[in-house]
Amino acid sequence: MAPLREAKGRDAVLETLKRDGPIAADAAAEKLGITGMAVRQHLAALESSGLAAHVEEARPRGRPVKLWSATAEANANFTDSHSSLAADLIVQMKKAFGDEGLDKLLKLRNADLERAYRAKTDKAQTLKAKLDALAKIRSAEGYMAEVRREPETGEWLFVENHCPICAAARLCTGLCREELALFHRVLGKDIKVERLSHILAGAGRCAYRVTAL
Repeated sequence: MAPLREAKGRDAVLETLKRDGPIAADAAAEKLGITGMAVRQHLAALESSGLAAHVEEARPRGRPVKLWSATAEANANFTDSHSSLAADLIVQMKKAFGDEGLDKLLKLRNADLERAYRAKTDKAQTLKAKLDALAKIRSAEGYMAEVRREPETGEWLFVENHCPICAAARLCTGLCREELALFHRVLGKDIKVERLSHILAGAGRCAYRVTAL
């Protein structure tokens, strides 16, 4: 059982890096409710496997702190929604229908997604409840979505810590464009959705600021 527990512990640490990285080992330990020593052991194993990496951040006092993140190689450990198949289909659709035809197909797909999403989000009475419902839907699709609140401004952030269609999105930027348009329509015309960070641009996660107009 020990190897199984160890593997589960590493998986939990890796998911924490994916969701909250860059993060210090002690902060990760606090989130997971385990010892800092256990987290550091898992981090060492993840780093040796190429799944985690760290940078050192200087502090006013004491030694620099290591801040840990999941690497790009770690993405294979999370849901990918058949990413390679999706990428192949994008290539074939471009050949068959051209860029304009592909855009039409994406809009049709988004119309279906909008209906499915709104069936679950339109019941929400508040923006927070609507965002929570959207995060639940997107997490089920592999995006590791969550809702956060900016401590300084109180504004809502909709965060997707993983992109299960990343390979396809690199081939077709229309997927990301349509995703943003989808969020606008699902959340409502009186809500502003602004992308702050983008996985395809090198960020660790996609983040959107969501505010009422």
